[in-house]
Amino acid sequence: MKKRVAVVGVGRMGANMARRLKETGHPVVAVHDVQAQAAGELAAELGCAAPANLSEVTAMADVILTVVTNDAAMRSIFLTGAGSLLDGAAGRIFINCATLSPEIHREVSAAAAAAGARTLEASMASSISHARNGQLYLMVAGDRSAFDDCQALLKDLSLSMRFIEGGPGRAAEVKALVNMVMNINTAGLAEGLGLAAALGHDLTMIREVFSQTGANSRVLETDGADMVAREHDCWFSAEHAAKDSGIALDLAKAKGLQLPLNEATQAQFARMTREGLGGLDKSGIAELTFPGRHAHP
Repeated sequence: MKKRVAVVGVGRMGANMARRLKETGHPVVAVHDVQAQAAGELAAELGCAAPANLSEVTAMADVILTVVTNDAAMRSIFLTGAGSLLDGAAGRIFINCATLSPEIHREVSAAAAAAGARTLEASMASSISHARNGQLYLMVAGDRSAFDDCQALLKDLSLSMRFIEGGPGRAAEVKALVNMVMNINTAGLAEGLGLAAALGHDLTMIREVFSQTGANSRVLETDGADMVAREHDCWFSAEHAAKDSGIALDLAKAKGLQLPLNEATQAQFARMTREGLGGLDKSGIAELTFPGRHAHP
């Protein structure tokens, strides 16, 4: 029998993961979100419950996926004592999917173990459409027995996955590295295209040249045309890019390393957030580099 599943945090990623699990035959029994209306609407769509209390979510499910925004949100659902997800959690498995600090994953793992539960982090390197279609790339770490027990569920969510040895927090470290490099590439591409625009070059030609040379990157493929066209519908927000690059900065500081490129990139995405552009897709960083745009009236 497939395990009963609940999803906590049903924004665009969490909601589409819940839909995917439902359509692949997993019994989705509950959804929960701080935005109660969003949870209620998704529950009506999926034919499941939307409990107001986190402990009720735990009581209904065998496996609880969480997709929350930041470390503070993670603490609020797990580490607040009575009424949290760990209230009555013995025997449950928690799969925590958001991009968070490695330390919060370790804190939650220890608290869950004390409550008789098991945890996995399943960091996602994919977008909303991948969540909906079961094409996520998952970096997984934590309890190996929980990983083995949740294979069917994880396979239905993902196109590929990698278990990372070393215990809680290790997948979060790898995800921080992924997003750090991706964000640096995004900022670099925006600067290259912005300078090309200022020099009066045809940007279609520039992107084609980039694609055939050492300037090529996955970001060129996914974000280059959007930067030129100013189409910044959000798949991965600038606000989240600032947060994730900040996680990598904290890890570097703890190891005594300096990462000047990441520092500059994080500062650019943080500036976007301060100036009201944080809800744009990360491609919106081009608004800070192209002539005649946000930073260059």
